[in-house]
Amino acid sequence: MNKNILLVFTGGTIGSQLAGGTVDTSASAGFKLLALFAERGRAADSVTFKTVQPLQILSENLHTRHWQQIVAAIEGEDLSCFDGVIVTHGTDSLAFSAAALGLYFHKLPMPLLLVSSDLPLDDPRANGVDNFCCAVEFIRLCGLGGVYVPYRNPGRDMLVHLGTRLCSCLPLGSDFISAQSRPFMRYRGGQFEMLTAADGWNRQPAELKPDFSARILLIRPYPGLDYSAFCLDGFDAVLHDLYHSGTACASDTAGSEYSLAAFARKCRQQGLNIYLAPALHSDSAYASTKELMVAGAEMVWNMTLEAAYAKLLLALGNFADAQQISEFLRQDLAYEHVQPGLAVAEAAAV
Repeated sequence: MNKNILLVFTGGTIGSQLAGGTVDTSASAGFKLLALFAERGRAADSVTFKTVQPLQILSENLHTRHWQQIVAAIEGEDLSCFDGVIVTHGTDSLAFSAAALGLYFHKLPMPLLLVSSDLPLDDPRANGVDNFCCAVEFIRLCGLGGVYVPYRNPGRDMLVHLGTRLCSCLPLGSDFISAQSRPFMRYRGGQFEMLTAADGWNRQPAELKPDFSARILLIRPYPGLDYSAFCLDGFDAVLHDLYHSGTACASDTAGSEYSLAAFARKCRQQGLNIYLAPALHSDSAYASTKELMVAGAEMVWNMTLEAAYAKLLLALGNFADAQQISEFLRQDLAYEHVQPGLAVAEAAAV
């Protein structure tokens, strides 16, 4: 049976060409992708694409308003005419966009897949066409509703990640992993294998507008971080990244300007909520984590930083009341809540 796919071009490396030693977006690169797919796709003659191009940017230039443009381009179509949606996207901000679209489209009854390439398509080493072929096969063979990212790390099997669990690309390379290194599926030998069970996850849908606040200050921790350098004017909230153990400096031994606990108190004094992520919820926690919470910081439990950021942007864009925002952050819309100690399922062919 022929499958109809809405193909949304946004730029990125997969939509770029190399010219004169410079990689930049190209209006023709998306159609080169389709030509390569026609040559290499398993069932290229059984799919029909409708293409739209709301953006043509490198993904390092992404702004939250661009998500609204992507959403508008998708919702502007009659989705009942399609079996799935593919969005081409750059790798730099891929995890943030996957989280944002995964959360917003959490009730989508068809698959939406974000497809990237580690190198321009002219490079024979590029994984973009393979990633695209996997996305098409996912729509053809699985058809599971939700947002996913198919991606083959160099020299590895093709994996499919849940959009809300994808972590940003590892530094000094082009590898992507899911939270806790637990991808959703593997694609190998023409079959999809389930790797992470979703049974029993309690998803709680919400009615959302595609409004993403652009007024969140995101801070990453490092030794010697001086909080006195930050001006809080013009922000609606602060999201603070944490070390892998769910901690950040809570001591004022080196001076209060280096203490996140002191900074959290300052935020609250100025009427700003401060949120912390990522951290796994457990019955025990480091003393520094507890001190940060006592200082007024709110933990965003069991989510990647990218998902927490996207969800907080949506929360501030949709709700004005702090209690509503907190309740929304606790809801599990699109499997963004990582289950502590969740076992990886036996591989099962889909």
